[in-house]
Amino acid sequence: MGKVGILMGSDSDLPVMKKAAEMLEKFGVDYEMTIISAHRMPDIFVDYATKAEERGVEVLIAGAGGAAHLPGMCAALFDLPVIGIPIHTKSLGGVDSLYSIVQMPSGIPVATVAIDGAANAAILAAKILSVSDKELRNKLKAYKQEMKEGVSAKAEKLDKLGYEAYIKQM
Repeated sequence: MGKVGILMGSDSDLPVMKKAAEMLEKFGVDYEMTIISAHRMPDIFVDYATKAEERGVEVLIAGAGGAAHLPGMCAALFDLPVIGIPIHTKSLGGVDSLYSIVQMPSGIPVATVAIDGAANAAILAAKILSVSDKELRNKLKAYKQEMKEGVSAKAEKLDKLGYEAYIKQM
């Protein structure tokens, strides 16, 4: 099974990025996670990104806030898929991060998920890896079924209890 690299520019991103790790663990996908800054430690960053494939990394997930250059720089140096997670910022609510990641120049694509969308980034990484891993594909199908059943159970409960009683139990 492939391996995913999870990168963040600061430990302040960890509460968001841990959701990617948790989701990958749910699917049994190996990953490595590190804090690395494209701006503050460019030499170490370049070394990491250019050698990731040698370490067996097949997909990178990079979270970044503000100028959010980490995912784009990963895509510039890493030949396999990169998924960017815009991190919520105090100044502009993460829209700055979103625009920075999603507006990559032609030839340097970064798949981009919602602001703070680390769980979806991990699911997307798992889907990418599942192209050549039927066992992982089956785990993703089972997860999708779990979600369906969860929503159905909530709908049944609402139908049974009615709106007022349902809200009181939330």
